[in-house]
Amino acid sequence: MKPVRLIIARHGETEFNKNGLLQGRGIDAPLNETGIQQAEAISNYLDRYETTHLISSSLKRSWQTAEPIQVKTNLDVNKVKNLDEMDFGIFEGVSYKEVSGELKDIQESWINGDVEREIPDGESPRGVFERANSSVEELLSGADSSQMVLILHGRLIRILLSEWLGYGLKNMHKIEHQNGALYQLVYDGKFNPVYLNKTDHLLQTEESR
Repeated sequence: MKPVRLIIARHGETEFNKNGLLQGRGIDAPLNETGIQQAEAISNYLDRYETTHLISSSLKRSWQTAEPIQVKTNLDVNKVKNLDEMDFGIFEGVSYKEVSGELKDIQESWINGDVEREIPDGESPRGVFERANSSVEELLSGADSSQMVLILHGRLIRILLSEWLGYGLKNMHKIEHQNGALYQLVYDGKFNPVYLNKTDHLLQTEESR
């Protein structure tokens, strides 16, 4: 197959991100002012490439991050529900600090290889990978040109990249991320990383905060 360049961006900041609250699949928060600036910075960086496919999750913070790219490219944003963030169940809308002990217990079991363990009323890493990866495979199989931009979520990026790059889901914590960060991979039947967690395009945004 013809190689496809994937540029994956984590969505811009929301007030939930700013205040240390878990969002997950069930919280549909919009971008805040910083998040809007980060979306513009992503779009400006992508000017150097000819984007041919623009994909986001179905969540507002994801497709709002895609909007500046859409304006420049006139591409439709393909909103894919299977690319929504992990369902954090009972922890959604809660401060990380309030549930740090419970989260640490769950994360330690994932690190020890129990990636089938679900968050209470939520999802497991394995389940998230299977639903999201199947959609990416479908998108890649239909890609007839060279560059695909996906606007995704932090935990989802960790889950997908840990498997695609051969780390395994138990090592997903090794994939770093922050709002507005970029990842570039080339897919030619396997995923080949070019860069991970690129943030220098955000420097002007951070200086203005």
